Amino acid sequence: MRVLFIAPLPPPITGHSVASRVLLEHLEKKHRVAVINLSTASSHDGALTWRRVVAVAKDLYRTWKEKREANVFYLTISESFFGNIKDLLIYSICYNKLNKFYIHLHGGSIKQLLFDTHPTLRRLNAIFIRRMAGVIISGQSHVAIFEEMLDPKKIHIIPNFAQDYLFIDNAKIDTKFHNLFPLNILYISGMTRGKGYLDLLNAYHFLEEAIRECIHIDFAGKFDSDEEQSEFIHATQGLPGLTYHGVVDDVRKQELFFNSHVFCLPTSYFEGQPISILEAYASANAVMTTGQAGIRDIFTDGVNGFEIGVHDAASIGKVIRNLVSNPTPLVEIAIRNRDMALLNYRTAVFGSRIEMVLAGCTAPEFDISTPIGQRAD
Repeated sequence: MRVLFIAPLPPPITGHSVASRVLLEHLEKKHRVAVINLSTASSHDGALTWRRVVAVAKDLYRTWKEKREANVFYLTISESFFGNIKDLLIYSICYNKLNKFYIHLHGGSIKQLLFDTHPTLRRLNAIFIRRMAGVIISGQSHVAIFEEMLDPKKIHIIPNFAQDYLFIDNAKIDTKFHNLFPLNILYISGMTRGKGYLDLLNAYHFLEEAIRECIHIDFAGKFDSDEEQSEFIHATQGLPGLTYHGVVDDVRKQELFFNSHVFCLPTSYFEGQPISILEAYASANAVMTTGQAGIRDIFTDGVNGFEIGVHDAASIGKVIRNLVSNPTPLVEIAIRNRDMALLNYRTAVFGSRIEMVLAGCTAPEFDISTPIGQRAD
């Protein structure tokens, strides 16, 4: 295949850019790939700036130039207003080759935040999408976004992945669960209010002193502003049960995941399929998270961990109290999550499934069921 690959690549490191890099590395092993890196044309909040306009113009020119040699097109689509305008322009440039064009949705908010609020944009997108070769989504909950735009057979469900270095073996599982004092809780994500780090912090503040002494919470991630970071550091001063690690590299990230017992993501966003949850599975963590649509595709309350409410510090506190008094279920959940990740959420599985779709084949369905207590190395 001669693939025109249009997607953001690190830096910055985000779940979206990491997924794009993993797929690109997989495709480059067997195919000719021309790359258009959208990272320089993106902004965190989707805002329109002159720098972004110039970057998008360069990407559009490169798309027009490279399309002649490509026989397969892969684009990860944006969920912002101006990002979608950029996508529509790319569709227009490639109009005569849309029957070889595949788009990949990594998030989960495009319907609520874009299509439902801008019906004209939805109609424009539908005009192009119904002519495409296919759409790739991460879970069943996102089928409804596109099912009226094209043949359901062209909608391909391919889950995200955890990077290989985060998978933990049985010996390390035994070691980390041998001692559950303190109970180690981990938050790794963007340090934004929507992701819920403040909800976890507030839950800690509401806990009784006796419970606080039995837990330790590690935070890692990038703040949107120095002001928010300063406020958080000030709020955690003098609290030995809380540690903020800043932005961590792969080595430190692996250490944090391998040493934690519970991963907490109290997000309020319309999530796609958070890679951080799959990373928690790979590293044998029980998960505490909200029941957002994309999360429900990979998470079941009582099976993979514990569901909490959106912006509900009290529900986080309740789970923590229950685990401190009875941590026994954690080991079984952790092993189940790791085994499920081994079966479904490897980078090689992710890459090969998308490669099959781009080649015009149907990727095999994945199976999230793993026998309870099964241990696999």
